Amino acid sequence: MLFVSGCSDTPEEVAQDTAEEAQDTAQEAEEEAQDTAQEAEEEIDEAQQATQEAIDAEIASQEAEQRMNIVQTAVDSGQFDTLIAAVQEADLEETLSGEGPFTVFAPTDAAFASLPPGDLEALLDDKDALTDVLLYHVVDGELMAADVVGMESIVTMQGGELTVTATDDTVMVNDATIVTADIEASNGVIHVIDVVLIPE
Repeated sequence: MLFVSGCSDTPEEVAQDTAEEAQDTAQEAEEEAQDTAQEAEEEIDEAQQATQEAIDAEIASQEAEQRMNIVQTAVDSGQFDTLIAAVQEADLEETLSGEGPFTVFAPTDAAFASLPPGDLEALLDDKDALTDVLLYHVVDGELMAADVVGMESIVTMQGGELTVTATDDTVMVNDATIVTADIEASNGVIHVIDVVLIPE
């Protein structure tokens, strides 16, 4: 009778195989842990970004709420007393304090003072003419300086048009120069001009 002896691993070989399997398992676990950590880090970054966006939106909302409307901004400036008096005389204060947005080309007190003698008084005595003149300075919609520069003409709420002339140094609407641009208000923007615009 012949006996065939089976070929079995030695204890050393078994131990080596077990160690290799354990090493492979540990490596896989480490890779999975790294992947999980990376995913968690990406999720944290996304959450932080969303949180920051929400904070920025809240700050912008609060700033908009705290910002004064066009009439309040003009009053606060201190250089538009005549304009504000004219707006009140023409019963346009409520309109320009409304939702808007509006763009106002606002003549300074000095601009009104440079009108020919008697013209301002005549306007204040003629509500219809005064309203026409004031609305000739107002545009329905918000036009920042960058928008104005790219335009050739602007239709006003009075119905007439303003001609825009832009050079490297100045931007003019009709014969008035914009001396200060982009004064933002809660319901639009003010551009300060040095001449009172008179519609044809």
